[in-house]
Amino acid sequence: MTDQAHLTITDHQIGRFAVIGNPVSHSRSPAIHQHFARQTGIALQYDKLEAPVDQFEAIVQDFFASGGRGLNVTVPFKQRAWQLASAHLSPRAKLAEAVNTLWIENGALHGCNTDGAGLVGDLARLGVNCQSARILLIGAGGAARGVIGPLLETGCKTLRVVNRTPLRATELVTTWLSRSRDAGVNLTAGGLSEAVSPSGWDLVINASASSLGDAPPAVPAGLYAPCAWAYDMMYSAQPTPFMQQARRDGAKHTADGLGMLVTQAAVSFEIWHGVTPAIGPVIDAIRAQLDASLHNVAGADKKQP
Repeated sequence: MTDQAHLTITDHQIGRFAVIGNPVSHSRSPAIHQHFARQTGIALQYDKLEAPVDQFEAIVQDFFASGGRGLNVTVPFKQRAWQLASAHLSPRAKLAEAVNTLWIENGALHGCNTDGAGLVGDLARLGVNCQSARILLIGAGGAARGVIGPLLETGCKTLRVVNRTPLRATELVTTWLSRSRDAGVNLTAGGLSEAVSPSGWDLVINASASSLGDAPPAVPAGLYAPCAWAYDMMYSAQPTPFMQQARRDGAKHTADGLGMLVTQAAVSFEIWHGVTPAIGPVIDAIRAQLDASLHNVAGADKKQP
């Protein structure tokens, strides 16, 4: 499931793991990994570490020096994690220039990027056929970096990256192509206004942070081919702004990124423990929590005078 050997844990102490980011209070990673731990019978402690922007490296070093076994890395630190683990990177992390999973092996810090595997795995779970598909990727930040390689590995026909700042998309694609051994991939870049394809896209993926701002990306209408999918890497108790936009524009199917979140976490779990947990029950459990929180808010609103 991964392109990196897993960490072998040989003692019976409770392993310490965490997610590090800024902000990180909203993260569901602790709940997800506790679900995995109960499934597999592995005892672990999983915390949240909110790192001041200027202290990320020091906190990572202190965590592992004090016996920590694995870190998940979230915004805005994935590229800095890549630099920290630059001597021992998985092939995917090398191409992505971003790391979301760290661990110590043979006394050295190792890094992998499981975001792409999480996305592709969730698309497969949903029944999205990426082989020979025309794919549009919106966004050129850290989220996009981690998924380009795995998306191309599916055998898609073409992958186009568009961004609000076209230069960032061009730089991302140019850098990726310079690091890839496959010079024949159909990978292109452009601005948001250049997102339309004459025949439409079979799959449009939102890797931008637009849904965090409660607004869809500023892409033109007419993006979707018949029977197309729209996938937002963000997740919510309700359809995201991007998903709502996609429905209005003719996408037949929409999905948010909860499944990607759980699947990439499962890949990290496998790296650390050598065991692949079941993903479906955890997605269902987290979705039920999201639904319950939405109903609780709605109930509270009804009680207001």
